Amino acid sequence: MKLTKIAAGAAALLMAAAMTACGGDATPGGTDTPVATDAKFAAGSTMEKLNKAQKITIGTKFDQPLFGLMGPDNKPVGFDVEIGTLVAAKLGIPADKIEWVETVSQNREPFIQNGQVDIVVATYTINDKRKEVIDFAGPYYVAGQSFLVAKGNPAGIKDVESLGDNTICTVTGSTSEKNIKEHTDKVITVDKYSDCLEPIRTGQAQALTTDNVILAGLVDQNGDEFEVLDYTFTEEPYGIGLKKGDDDFRTFINDTLEESEKDGAWKKAWEDTAGKVLPTPEPPAVDRY
Repeated sequence: MKLTKIAAGAAALLMAAAMTACGGDATPGGTDTPVATDAKFAAGSTMEKLNKAQKITIGTKFDQPLFGLMGPDNKPVGFDVEIGTLVAAKLGIPADKIEWVETVSQNREPFIQNGQVDIVVATYTINDKRKEVIDFAGPYYVAGQSFLVAKGNPAGIKDVESLGDNTICTVTGSTSEKNIKEHTDKVITVDKYSDCLEPIRTGQAQALTTDNVILAGLVDQNGDEFEVLDYTFTEEPYGIGLKKGDDDFRTFINDTLEESEKDGAWKKAWEDTAGKVLPTPEPPAVDRY
């Protein structure tokens, strides 16, 4: 694990989230993203197959405000959704031809390996263990792990050194679970991060830990009930997961991400979603490993 203090901007980001906890409507994803109607791809490539089929299946999370959240019209919204829509548009596939599939932390690799999705864009941390079975394009964003606590922080949690006997909740199989277990064995796990809120309300747990932007989204959704610590203890580069060994597809997605940063599409995607609550960060450099 990288015990790296994330950039100072992340702290400001969390503070901003806490201060704007009552705002943040997300806009539906991808409706105005220009589609590459004249896109041409090498014969037999994944890009050509998807373009010819005029359909792509994208895995994302449905319970993470600001990044991937099921909207009232039964369509997901958020920054991850916008990034997936940008990739589809470069393939010549309009937003209404995207099939969105819910992926949770435990099933992202199997869904990619089994072909149930073409790509996964789901607050998906790039790490070496996952790269043993899938590949990643990106990163397209870098977050950091922190703690959500009850308003006023009654347990007095300040950092990983002050956890004491407090019980920490997180998601089964997530990077966050692995990270926090390096600091405490008093951990309970659930299927979704939002499932940790009730244990905090009842006192079964004193904090939820995962990436700061996910926590900021949960605070945003729950009024004045919770807060996020102005502290991070990891660096989490978010990537787009795809089938291992499909180097041409990975290069295409990396090219798409870099183009979106240059032409302003990445910034617009952020400002239309997570940027309703959080400041606009500098996009990270793509890692063409």
